Amino acid sequence: MPRFSVIVPAYKVQAYLRESLDSVLSQSHPDLELIAVDDCSPDACGSIIEEYAARDPRVTAVRLPHNAGLGPARNAGLARATGDYVLFLDADDVLAPGALRAVDDRLKAVGGPDVLVYDYARAYWTGELVRNQRADRLSEEGPATFTAEERPALLDVLQVVWNKAYRREFLERESFSFPPGYYEDTPWTAPVLLTAESVAVLDRVCVHYRQRRTGSIMTTATRRHFDVFNQYDRLFAFLAARPHLDRWRPLLYRRMADHHTRLFAAEGRLPRGSRAEFFRRARAQLRRYRVRGAAPAPVARARQAVMRLGTYRLYRGLAGLRAALRGAGRRLGAVGRALRTGLLLGWYRFQRTLPLRPDLAVFSAYWHGGYACNPAAIEAKLRELAPGTRTAWICGPEHADTVPAGTARLRPGSRAHWSALARAKYLVTNVNFDRGLVKRPGQVLVQTQHGTPLKRVGLDLLDRPAATPTTDFAALLRGADQWDYLLSANRHSTLVWEKALPASYTVLEYGYPRNDVFQRATVGEVSEIRERLGIAPGTTVVLYAPTHRDYRRSRPEAPDFERMLRDLGPRFTVLARAHHTYGTEPLSGERHPRLVDVSAHPSVEELCLASDALVTDYSSLMFDFAALDRPIVIHAEDWEAYEAARGTYFDLRSAPPGAIARTEDELVDIFATGHWQGSRSAQLRAAFRDRFCRLDDGHAAERVVRRVFLGQKAGLPPFVPPSERRPAPLPQPGSRPTAQRSPLPGFDRLSAD
Repeated sequence: MPRFSVIVPAYKVQAYLRESLDSVLSQSHPDLELIAVDDCSPDACGSIIEEYAARDPRVTAVRLPHNAGLGPARNAGLARATGDYVLFLDADDVLAPGALRAVDDRLKAVGGPDVLVYDYARAYWTGELVRNQRADRLSEEGPATFTAEERPALLDVLQVVWNKAYRREFLERESFSFPPGYYEDTPWTAPVLLTAESVAVLDRVCVHYRQRRTGSIMTTATRRHFDVFNQYDRLFAFLAARPHLDRWRPLLYRRMADHHTRLFAAEGRLPRGSRAEFFRRARAQLRRYRVRGAAPAPVARARQAVMRLGTYRLYRGLAGLRAALRGAGRRLGAVGRALRTGLLLGWYRFQRTLPLRPDLAVFSAYWHGGYACNPAAIEAKLRELAPGTRTAWICGPEHADTVPAGTARLRPGSRAHWSALARAKYLVTNVNFDRGLVKRPGQVLVQTQHGTPLKRVGLDLLDRPAATPTTDFAALLRGADQWDYLLSANRHSTLVWEKALPASYTVLEYGYPRNDVFQRATVGEVSEIRERLGIAPGTTVVLYAPTHRDYRRSRPEAPDFERMLRDLGPRFTVLARAHHTYGTEPLSGERHPRLVDVSAHPSVEELCLASDALVTDYSSLMFDFAALDRPIVIHAEDWEAYEAARGTYFDLRSAPPGAIARTEDELVDIFATGHWQGSRSAQLRAAFRDRFCRLDDGHAAERVVRRVFLGQKAGLPPFVPPSERRPAPLPQPGSRPTAQRSPLPGFDRLSAD
């Protein structure tokens, strides 16, 4: 008897079915049966299911004699299920990698509940993946198992059948089955949760819920949306037969009322000419099941009251009035914004007529992000070497707490922001300042960049339209024309920048200031960082930090970290960090005590210092991490696609900083065999460091400050030969930090390309 029965009903989803079936059969937990039900689909669904059943004995093919709908198709699969637990998956959705193993681990940990509720993410046709907004309801804090009575907020999670694992014996004992018609989840989900004697949750995304442009129930205009009334009749009949569940009537009534008003208001669902009939039937049902204590939120209350008490004409009139008021508000807002922009532009012009302030330096990083990268390292060194210079940092209010106390904070778009840009003598950034910037005679603009370029940049992307569909190359060059100095980490970078962004700037080939900390941090500071991250002494820490992909809109799938950590054993911990272009959402939805998602951690320098090794693909972080002289492993599964879309300046496979893994199996093997820290990996790293890290000796920020701000062309700190450097050491097993320290000064967030 298998552990899981996964039931996949299919109807007119031939374009998505293979991906859905593959997502089940490729799970790292293989103890399953897949019951694929062809609901007499007129397309190729039936032949696809037969094909999968012929080549994999875990697949059971079921074909219905006529199209019965999603509910009866699920019932047909349920009748054939033999697993301990039953899961339902719609044929256009997919299971996330590692989902079944995570479900099984949680079921075992909590003692085999009747129902386990797990999370999902909406997968939009644009490639965007957005986690359920009510994921907080799935917190695993508190009792391992509970009833709906003890945790009623669980009924606020989207009421669908496919975000749960059901103990099969429980379903059979209670004789649960699906009704025909649309919205078949309605009379199933709440009764199941209210009947279950033990419920548990898994705070992990296990399903990617596809949001299709066309073809789904949400985008189809049909009278079958009227089925919603029969489904709620069934739900309230279930409650009527069980008086002990009367306390749930107000909550379920509110849900029904909200469902009716949302369905009525949704464009493109109700056929032309049917809206008045739908309104009348909704009004009748709301009146029929009306109970005390069912008052909704204030905004929804007005809509529901009109639907319950009023007429279709009144509802339509009030809706039109509300839309008109909202439109007027938008127009007034647009006028106000235009007026404010004009006033700020006039203020900026006036400020440019005033003298420059020679003691003011303005810094920015990553399009008004937090205190970060090369600009942050230079700013910190400037306050140290020239304490009479005033410094300011441009950032949004969400990043204000990252800026040191001695540095002024400038909110983007404010008068203070434009005043500073107009009058500061020094401007320092790692991207570009606002396009409205007019550089004045006497101003000095330092462009630090934010990574050694492996992938093509600037004009070298003119023949790569897939990577730069919206790039304004003329504007790019106008920005470069404003630079007085361009900071370069190494000779490779210098040659790239001079060709890809040609302008009359002076190149400062000084090394990267953001990497100075790698030569200066002490073992005590490294130990303290590891302790703050919750890393146990003696642990081998692997930082996994991939870059983004130009050739795809969605974020690449992360490796199966649970499998990796299981194979490598208890000595290893993985720090997983998503690229900043994907926000601070976790890189993986997996939960594991030795998997720490650090996508939102404010300092990647600290993460590097805390790590024994780096695993990356094509991120420029490899050039920075190499300065630590610690092992690097390249995980290059899609090199050909990446090279074709973006292009690179050299073949990383022929000159890597360490071992190369082309598959996930190879990646695990490199660590399991110790090859990641073997002699061959050390030789490759030494050659890589000699090529790219010769200038990263811990004094780059001082060179920039003395050359640009203090005007010293001679007497700059000499470069320390690589053989004489002592990068930050890792703590020995069993060692403890000697004192609690604040995060390393001068660094907040480095973003690796």
